[in-house]
Amino acid sequence: MKNVIIKMGHRGAKGYVAENTIESIKKALDFGVDGIEIDVHLCASGELVVLHDFTLDRMTNGTGEVSKLSLSELKQLKVNNEFLIPTLEEVLDIIDKKCLLNIELKGRNTAAATCEVVQKYIKTKGWSYQDFVVSSFQHHELEDVFHSDKNMPLGVLTKANVDEAIEFAKTINAVAIHPNFALLTPENVKRAQSQGYKVNTWTVNDHETIERMKTYGVDTIISDFPDRL
Repeated sequence: MKNVIIKMGHRGAKGYVAENTIESIKKALDFGVDGIEIDVHLCASGELVVLHDFTLDRMTNGTGEVSKLSLSELKQLKVNNEFLIPTLEEVLDIIDKKCLLNIELKGRNTAAATCEVVQKYIKTKGWSYQDFVVSSFQHHELEDVFHSDKNMPLGVLTKANVDEAIEFAKTINAVAIHPNFALLTPENVKRAQSQGYKVNTWTVNDHETIERMKTYGVDTIISDFPDRL
């Protein structure tokens, strides 16, 4: 049976609209994606905001660390002089169960707040655990999610080593590993899958690499250009 590959927009549709903005997420939805990947940080007033970097300097007209500013301060800023920094809840309201959401825990202490928001949307908005995957490079954040909510689907991000990611995945009952595409071979994809893990690879943008990942039989391709998938 042919593997059905999940098409996931990276930070929305990063190749077309400023990453991690509501507008970028809407663009990805317009492309009919199966999933969207975003990044979260905890801001000084305790809300989860959707931004990739630990600092504001690259993407906004602000400066300094995301975690040092309150939500009201962050909402004064503009991404690419045009867009607002969204909260995780604003993103969830836009997606509204139309596709899977991969929440990457970027900042420190994001685990508890993410569990809280996800649980709220499951209890009150009709979402289910299957609508989410929570991923991170930071092992302690994933361990915190695991200890807090055993039902949360977890993904282990790696740009170093597939086998190490699998070893760690076993300790937190993860459902997936998220390796950079440059780490993958047909053999290690099959090895991960034979141990029960989905292989969700990033960030795959050119047609040639997209086709190669498809022949490897990965489960999900995360791309800045989700329309190419």
